[in-house]
Amino acid sequence: MTMDKDAADLLALRIKAQAPSYCDLSPEAARADMKAAREAMKLTPEGVGEVQDFVAKTPEANIKLRFYRPDKDREAGRLPLLIFYHGGGWVIGDIDTHDFLCRQITNAVGCAVLSVDYRLAPEHKFPAAVDDSMEAMRWAFANADKLDVDVARVAVGGDSAGGNLSAVMAIYARDGLLPSIKYQMLIYPCTDLTMTRRSYDVDEEGLPLSTKTMFWFRDHYLRGCEDEVDWRASPLFAPSLKNVAPAYVMTVGYDPLADEGDAYVRRLRQAGVEVEHRHYPGQIHGLVTLGAFLPTAEPAIAEVCDRLRTALFD
Repeated sequence: MTMDKDAADLLALRIKAQAPSYCDLSPEAARADMKAAREAMKLTPEGVGEVQDFVAKTPEANIKLRFYRPDKDREAGRLPLLIFYHGGGWVIGDIDTHDFLCRQITNAVGCAVLSVDYRLAPEHKFPAAVDDSMEAMRWAFANADKLDVDVARVAVGGDSAGGNLSAVMAIYARDGLLPSIKYQMLIYPCTDLTMTRRSYDVDEEGLPLSTKTMFWFRDHYLRGCEDEVDWRASPLFAPSLKNVAPAYVMTVGYDPLADEGDAYVRRLRQAGVEVEHRHYPGQIHGLVTLGAFLPTAEPAIAEVCDRLRTALFD
């Protein structure tokens, strides 16, 4: 396996700049570092048709939500909706760090997007992020008239930890504990927090997500080792994946999560679920949010958006 040149160049840049690993920081410092890194990219966000911030109030939390409509509607009437869960190991990230990506998706797909600012660990351990993700999804369906979205055409999706939460939401929807969905978009998802697979042995210096950092995320997120095999934390351990929504799964080669993503694809297929798996062997975790450095990100995002468009409009 050979790393793509753009990815190798980024790693060399990170090493030269002595970019800190999140696992060497406190959660607060890691969040600030992620924000500073995004600001340093000096990205110009796409203009969209509408952006509104909402709050879903629950007894446990006030969940911030950001709603996007595209710059141009693909059709008259209510738009389909993607409910988006951001990555960041359940410890870092928020609706601002993934604002650029959500704008890209809403315009490219032509759907509305609702981005969810679930509570983070370690202040809020598992299953707080799962609970907030469920409540945000219920809020979206309950407020469909206000949002002017079509509840018959809803997808869930996210990157990394957000892919994990999306997979869990798809299982809950299958079980009738959430409204039904049409599609799930899982971008290098975490599906197995036992973290015993061979891809955890691939640990190049400078990787945005190292094995050590992944352990740091897990240890902040979970209450204890018993949570590792709870399917709400590790959807690979769900008793059944039969009849969950069709899926698109992206994996990348230089990523501790690569093998568990592949294992999840196999389980989906064994359950008879329609699934498309796109693997980028020479790429690194964070591909779709590193477009400022990785030219491969553009066609990767374009393919994700094409599959969402097909699932929600055809």
